[in-house]
Amino acid sequence: MSSRWIPLESNPEVLNSWSTKAGLVPRAQFNDVFGLDKELLAMVPQPVKAVVLLFPVSPESETRRKAEDEEILRKGQPELDPTIFWIKQTISNACGTMGLIHAIANSDVTLVPESPLSKFIDQCTGKTPEERAKLLETTPLFADIHAQAASSGQSAVPTNLDTDLHFTCFVEAPSKGPDSQGGMRIVELDGRRNGPVDRGECTDLLADAAKVIQESYMKDSQSVHFNVMALGPREES
Repeated sequence: MSSRWIPLESNPEVLNSWSTKAGLVPRAQFNDVFGLDKELLAMVPQPVKAVVLLFPVSPESETRRKAEDEEILRKGQPELDPTIFWIKQTISNACGTMGLIHAIANSDVTLVPESPLSKFIDQCTGKTPEERAKLLETTPLFADIHAQAASSGQSAVPTNLDTDLHFTCFVEAPSKGPDSQGGMRIVELDGRRNGPVDRGECTDLLADAAKVIQESYMKDSQSVHFNVMALGPREES
């Protein structure tokens, strides 16, 4: 890892502060997902464009991640949309910024022209995930936006920057390949992985992401340190 950032706090105020500074037009925003059962999912403003998960890193989750990555390398996975915007994470504690970039860049939301995120996406055109990571490392705007958002949280900025919590993101993308039926797939975007991870057919992004989170992240965990937020319409006050 080339440098260390302050971990982002997982709440809508922090994520929306980051997003607005980066260039997201606030007709869209991140909203709390208070639970993963059907009744609580129904409370989330629709349509959902992306789902961001904060989860605890544990020996069990690391074993599962490595096994999944090895299986994908060995067996492959369904062909993914080549326009998916994915960056390899090379900055420690930058997973919050990575998750936000992945969520916004892969959603049909509006960015302010010439904003930091709009310019960054344009500069990444034609670059590999590793080249995009290097560009992120050398773009001080994102380090500044991250630091400002991290400092705006409800908790004091930690003096110990080591954290066992990590952000990942779920988006939907069109099916590709010869067997494609023209449907949508749910895709997990995590900068620590080898690339985007296909999570199956997608008919309702929020409900399908909730199922993946329950089965792949929460099923064997006793931790309470999970948090889910959804990118969707701005709630009217």
